[in-house]
Amino acid sequence: MSSTTSSSTLTDRTTEAIQDVLAGRRQGLRSVLLFAGPAVIASIAYMDPGNFATNIQAGSRFGYSLLWVVLMANLIAMLFQALSAKLGIVTGRNLAEMCREQFSRPVVHAMWGISEVAAMATDLAEFLGGAIALSLLFKLPLIAGMLITAIVTYGILLFEKNGFRPMEIIIGAFVGVIGLCYLAEMFIAPVTWGLVGFHSVVPTLPNAEALTISVGIVGATVMPHAIYLHSGLTQGRVPGSNPRERRILLRFSNWEVVIALSIAGVINMAMVIMASSAFHAGHSDVAEIETAYHTLTPLLGAGAAAVFLISLISSGVSSSVVGTMAGQMIMQGFVGFRIPVWLRRLVTMVPAFIVVALGVNATQALVLSQVVLSFALPIPMVALVLFTRRKDIMGEFANTRLTHMVAVVATVIILALNMVLLLQTCGVKVPGLPSN
Repeated sequence: MSSTTSSSTLTDRTTEAIQDVLAGRRQGLRSVLLFAGPAVIASIAYMDPGNFATNIQAGSRFGYSLLWVVLMANLIAMLFQALSAKLGIVTGRNLAEMCREQFSRPVVHAMWGISEVAAMATDLAEFLGGAIALSLLFKLPLIAGMLITAIVTYGILLFEKNGFRPMEIIIGAFVGVIGLCYLAEMFIAPVTWGLVGFHSVVPTLPNAEALTISVGIVGATVMPHAIYLHSGLTQGRVPGSNPRERRILLRFSNWEVVIALSIAGVINMAMVIMASSAFHAGHSDVAEIETAYHTLTPLLGAGAAAVFLISLISSGVSSSVVGTMAGQMIMQGFVGFRIPVWLRRLVTMVPAFIVVALGVNATQALVLSQVVLSFALPIPMVALVLFTRRKDIMGEFANTRLTHMVAVVATVIILALNMVLLLQTCGVKVPGLPSN
């Protein structure tokens, strides 16, 4: 996903139109759309099946109480996706490449190894989610759903050789399907909007289990591979030849991040709202995707259950595609080589097949994969904060003191959540945290 590859996929007509915008000769909505795409692709990582699993557990177990966690995680995601995009636009390098240039070889290899583990955890969630939905919707064995998901994912990945526009359109269509499905669910499920508003802005943490789910929500929302990927999607896609043009590109990028991730955030909150409205009052023990589907049918009707599965299939397939793209870019950035897409796809599918073969609960595996991701997350966050504040790397586009402080606080929040979860996992009681 080098700059030369990206720029060569632009048609002469599109290139001319972009130059007109950068020169100030063209304005309007169609001009904005010329630059749209990277944040749309990155946003699918915030609507993957791991989100479904953690949000269902959050809503069914704790009602609307953890909506504030979803909102907080989404705001942090906006900041770091914007910083990642800025790194690619300003430097022409992605985050993994910058790490390889700036850090020692042992550090780079360690970061690559952790990133690969995170990529496998990501793909476990994405791959299993799509397979579960297919098996439920079409009454197939889970292994058959996994094979279908693998074939469809690989087929979509083949479009990448035609340039980034076809892939952006395909992923954008999947985002639209997921959004429409949850819009429909909001009309079907009985929602207490007053409580939704209250718990969206007032932090509450009912017990220690809520903390585990909260860390899972953060891990499912702020995704390590999305932070790496966004910088790769913007590097050289539309190269700015001078600071003025880079400022224009950054303005378009920031607006796209806000819009795309706002949509992703609303969808995530809708997942929690749906689970709370449907399950919390009488079915608070619902913690699995399969149980949620079977419980939705008598509660809200077969239509609501089918819509839920369609959104999950769209999420699983599209996020699996994006995960594979990110994995390729991470490997190429850290160690300088690529492997064939089919091999990358095969390697990252292996953990999912092992989970199924061992009989591990699929939804629990999804939630645990998000906890793994939350521990891998601080690495790209810290690297991004370090790079985007340095004037020798970013020049006049280095983070302001305010932006740097907000990014540091967000990183500290993630680290603190992870530390508390680690202590809790080791049986150490955390002062001030209520027990289950």
